[in-house]
Amino acid sequence: MRFSFYGHPNIKADHKTTLEITKDADVTERGDCIIGVKADIDTSLLRGLTGKRELVLKVNGMEDRIEFEANPGFNDAEELVIRKSDFLCNRTLGINADKAACDLMIREALKDPEQEIEAAIDEKTA
Repeated sequence: MRFSFYGHPNIKADHKTTLEITKDADVTERGDCIIGVKADIDTSLLRGLTGKRELVLKVNGMEDRIEFEANPGFNDAEELVIRKSDFLCNRTLGINADKAACDLMIREALKDPEQEIEAAIDEKTA
């Protein structure tokens, strides 16, 4: 599944255990796990995912890869959350991730509202 999202000047991306991508166009500085806005993704296509997955983020020649276990109970229309912990709720797309917002190399690019970030969620193979 391929999609894109944009940066925002209020993005801090410094949360130590989660990351979030939202369809919302605006965010406050309080959402320190948010890494992108205006996501052009049909989240209904992510319902029922199982197994190991990988979120790949690309911008300005840089790439981040986040491995996680899919939550088949994911069911949110506006945002997706990936967590290092095993906490589940309807917003949780993935758990037991190997990275959170603070671990991303592309953090600075995420603060630019003109910056489009390419994203993909793929099945993780060996």
